[in-house]
Amino acid sequence: MNELLEHLEYGELQVTGRLVDASNATLYARCTYAEKSIPVIYKPVAGERPLWDFPDGNLAQREYAAYRISEIGKFSVVPPTVLRDGPFGVGMVQQWIDIDEEVDLAEFYRTDDPRLRKMALFDAVINNTDRKIGHLLPTVDGVLRGCDHGVTFHEEDKLRTVLWQWADKPLAEEEKAILQDLLQVLQKDPSEILELITDDEFDALVMRIQRLLEQERFPSPSEDWPAVPWPPF
Repeated sequence: MNELLEHLEYGELQVTGRLVDASNATLYARCTYAEKSIPVIYKPVAGERPLWDFPDGNLAQREYAAYRISEIGKFSVVPPTVLRDGPFGVGMVQQWIDIDEEVDLAEFYRTDDPRLRKMALFDAVINNTDRKIGHLLPTVDGVLRGCDHGVTFHEEDKLRTVLWQWADKPLAEEEKAILQDLLQVLQKDPSEILELITDDEFDALVMRIQRLLEQERFPSPSEDWPAVPWPPF
């Protein structure tokens, strides 16, 4: 476990605020460990609102599963995340990301920036049904992260995103290599991800990666499901 993950896992959480625009309880907190304090987001399972198409009390696990897929697949688009106990019970704890205020997200999300392309491929893999503009977190050092991955990994194709610039575009060789490596790891040892999502959802995850590799292109918007989340920001 690296130093930051150890901090998130074992640090003392002190909730200092709440993000009021979030549909589920999304708490701003300080995480203190070894006399060092960092800002984090804490989403307790107890604060999750039931959804008609996702199991109750499972969004935090999906957030963590998204982080693990980001790391296993070397996408590196999800901030360091852990599942742990906290002041309001078990939940997801994630490093807070300060965004670059100079970036106009309303303009940025429409560009062909390669960082957005990597995010779009990641979302296709995890079947993200809620990639909004405000979930994009560009930093001053040029890194792009994404947040809010609770509604992911559904067994039905439900991709909803604002990042459709590459719809039906061919995958690059390096992108196919990333997918091949990810698929190999998941098929060799599925146990970690199977602890976080259902068997059917894991099978669908594998099938999505296989389909991307077979078709060798980015997915296109579905005619059976809204292509863009609402509101988009």
